[in-house]
Amino acid sequence: MRVWDDVRGREMRRLEGHTDWVVSVAVLPDGRIVSGCWDNMVRVWDAASGRVLRHLKGHTDAVSSVAALPDGRIVSSSVNNTVRVWDTASGRELRRFEGHTAPVRSVAVLPDGRVVSGSSDMTVRVWDAASGRDPVRPESHEGWVVSVAVLPDGRIISGSRDKTVRVWDAASGRELHRLEGHAIYVMAVAALPDGRIVSGSGDKTVRVGNAASGRELRCLEGHAQEVTSVTVLPDGRIVSGSWDATVGENQR
Repeated sequence: MRVWDDVRGREMRRLEGHTDWVVSVAVLPDGRIVSGCWDNMVRVWDAASGRVLRHLKGHTDAVSSVAALPDGRIVSSSVNNTVRVWDTASGRELRRFEGHTAPVRSVAVLPDGRVVSGSSDMTVRVWDAASGRDPVRPESHEGWVVSVAVLPDGRIISGSRDKTVRVWDAASGRELHRLEGHAIYVMAVAALPDGRIVSGSGDKTVRVGNAASGRELRCLEGHAQEVTSVTVLPDGRIVSGSWDATVGENQR
């Protein structure tokens, strides 16, 4: 993994230690970095020194996604169908969420601390981080759910191999809007600060949609291969990563 200066584009730090693909990173409230890897491990790093602070062991297969809870606990998902919550200080597993019937591809955290997961079983689930119960189960997609994110107002976004992005009510699980337009599978979703939705797809595009109406607002082209990751900077700029080995930055 690498830490970059986003102004100069300069590499500031290289974090080494994983033995397979690193597929997900997150930042804890205190600035420490969390990584999830196909070596079945979750690691916690000091961003300044690049030193490994904690190894979180427990997953029996590849880790697919990591996220940070507001209190500093870590959430991770795995292709062994589970979601786990970890104590960052001790590295101890606090809770294991079981219920998905296929690999869990993505996790996100709601403002109230509940955990959202998306799976190859085509479902999105909302879990209580304290009890491990999942009383909210939105309706299913028609393909793998590969990415989930949360809008500023707490609504849930999911992106799927069925080519759609969907917006869900986090309390009832009801589908609120469906965004269509990608030619093939959606690989990644993110939320802009003003509530618009960003999605990246195997069709090589990044699209921006209106979460209230489901209408597409902009199609950003430039990548030569599928877009596998999207995120949003604090100032609202969109960053995308692709199998074409490039990172792209777009204005809103």
